[in-house]
Amino acid sequence: MAPTYDILIADDHPLFRSALRQALVSAADAQLQLTEVGSISELQASLETRDSWDLVLLDLNMPGAYGFSGLVLLRGQYPHLPVVVISAQEESSVVNRARDFGASGFIPKSSSLEEIQQAVRTVLEGGISWPTAAGSGGPLSEQEKTVSAQLASLTPQQFRVLTMVCDGLLNKQIAYELSVSEATVKAHVTAIFRKLGVRTRTQAALVLQQMELTHAGQSA
Repeated sequence: MAPTYDILIADDHPLFRSALRQALVSAADAQLQLTEVGSISELQASLETRDSWDLVLLDLNMPGAYGFSGLVLLRGQYPHLPVVVISAQEESSVVNRARDFGASGFIPKSSSLEEIQQAVRTVLEGGISWPTAAGSGGPLSEQEKTVSAQLASLTPQQFRVLTMVCDGLLNKQIAYELSVSEATVKAHVTAIFRKLGVRTRTQAALVLQQMELTHAGQSA
């Protein structure tokens, strides 16, 4: 009997998700259960419901994500879960940082259907898959390691609050969006400040923004 794999596709472009779904199903020599989400909050909700996925295909640019922050969150909260980054930003610096932050592979969105299928198959079988043109960008800086560890220490709900803080929302607005009390949001913000080693909302936002893709080229 062919194996069954549960794959979570996290990308905010419905057309790309549809194309990716068709590519995977058309070439599958196994049973694939595919679930699609279009934001980091939807991704977190799916993972909180169940964390036994065989693979997450993760776009770096989605609502609620600041560059590599989604990848860092996944590796911190679900270290057993293989994550393959799928991105239109295909610079070697971005590819290398995805590897440094713990991804099991990287699929450029310009890849052929055959390349996408082979990469997914390789990772499902326990391997890793990286573009042949990817070089070595050098190790993470101490600052990158620190920021990565700090973000990975946040709970999923704290991460949600942090992204909303970065988006400029007030505690009252965050409480409304998350359907919690303002006091709960204040408690989350206090815990976030402690874990990130900051004192203000601006400083907290700057920590998260260090994960943005624009920093990849500077550090690689």
